[in-house]
Amino acid sequence: MQGLGYSAVMSLLNATETAARLPYPELAREVSALLHDSSVQVPPRLVQALPGGGSLFVMPALDSRIAITKLISYTPANAGTGRPAIQGDVVVFDLATGERRLVLDGPTVTARRTAAVSLLAAQTLAPNTQGPLLIVGAGVQGRAHLEAFAAGLNVKGVLIASRSTASAQALADHARALGLNARVVPDPNAVLADCPLVVTCTPASGIVLQALPRPDAFIAAVGAFTPKMVELSLELCRHMATQGMVVLDTRDADHEAGDLLQAGLDVAQFATLQDVLLQKKNRPDAKVGPVLFKSCGWAGWDLAAARLALPI
Repeated sequence: MQGLGYSAVMSLLNATETAARLPYPELAREVSALLHDSSVQVPPRLVQALPGGGSLFVMPALDSRIAITKLISYTPANAGTGRPAIQGDVVVFDLATGERRLVLDGPTVTARRTAAVSLLAAQTLAPNTQGPLLIVGAGVQGRAHLEAFAAGLNVKGVLIASRSTASAQALADHARALGLNARVVPDPNAVLADCPLVVTCTPASGIVLQALPRPDAFIAAVGAFTPKMVELSLELCRHMATQGMVVLDTRDADHEAGDLLQAGLDVAQFATLQDVLLQKKNRPDAKVGPVLFKSCGWAGWDLAAARLALPI
């Protein structure tokens, strides 16, 4: 096996440089390509609890050309302090030579690949992609999903709800700068019936969405990624399971999707995004009802980002 065929100079990218190599529509396409690539291997990630409520994540993955390891810390206590909750790096190795080729900014990769996966899920699963888009949570993931859905679905209007009025207003200002119509709303449940596209991306410390959605709704729930975290009420989760369709990002969600697990649902029964893309499960149509896409994260998404970011 030969190496990647370029010089052995290793690039260390900062947040801005990392983002520039990961445009959302292209990253969504790379995620889809990865899910069709039989050479991809993703071992279970290691999650080490840290004193004070944080976690250390070690996430390896590889394909036929490269191997990556994502090493990040998650510190929920940093919320509101100006320090990021997620910090770390994604290191990319040439599989043939073992040489380190690229180091990407971990939080930037996390934000952009998560939003790109939600974008791909919406492109694949959403019964109605016209918008407006409701975003619950105005932090890093709220901004990433706003940008991704604007770039990949041509969404023109967005409603923003957040516990922090200042954060919600800042995200609304950013949306307007991108040419979108934007409005801050105090209660996302009160406007859920007006929004066929919904993203919940909060710190998942409590239920933020409990109203029942419209029949053509698509909800991407990304904030809760451990069994103890929750954003959606049990009634909402059960409604989506019985009256619509639930799709997981990967089988790892079977034991990580706190929203669904706390609702008492058999998570293993639900299809994954890969199942749908490979047509192991039928794609939804307008008659299927509302769709819930539950995302918990996976090192394969980071591998997709590395594949796109790596110069060839």
